[in-house]
Amino acid sequence: MNKMKIGNKGYLYPLPTVLVGTTVNDKTNYLNVSFCSIVNRTPAMMSISLNKSHYTCDGIRQNNSFSINIPSVEMLEVTDYCGIVSGNTVDKSKLFNNFYGELKNAPMIEECPVNVECELIQELDLGGSNVIFIGKVIEVYTEEKYFTNDTLDLKKINPILLSIYEFNYYNVGKKIGKAWSVGAK
Repeated sequence: MNKMKIGNKGYLYPLPTVLVGTTVNDKTNYLNVSFCSIVNRTPAMMSISLNKSHYTCDGIRQNNSFSINIPSVEMLEVTDYCGIVSGNTVDKSKLFNNFYGELKNAPMIEECPVNVECELIQELDLGGSNVIFIGKVIEVYTEEKYFTNDTLDLKKINPILLSIYEFNYYNVGKKIGKAWSVGAK
């Protein structure tokens, strides 16, 4: 075996690229985030990990809510822009058509194929550069055009994926096998 050590970085590929929405000081704001994950199936819970200095952290704390919006590849430029500029200095509320769901205080993006509305249930500070917000999923919103056979279709959603250490975006490739099935052979 010729394995080499490459450091203690969190190599997990690919990472989803999402737009986290919140209201900060009565202003709608969105942030490009790639540290996003499902943490529980029932009840559904998701986490986002943000640098402690992000303006968005204040909005999550102010409202005890946030949204996770899954942009499509067609939204690449505006999604990346939301990670380049701070909502503290740039008003990102006019970049999208916004809507609100059950919580009434977690802004979501109409243009995104999938929107996840979350109620903050826990904040974790593990002592590093980031803080982790865990949200209970209140509702998920989408459109019929993103379904195939009554299931959300990954190819139709066409999400943006990130390779964090090479700083490049990718899109979804082809299906290669049925989960919890292909291994039975």
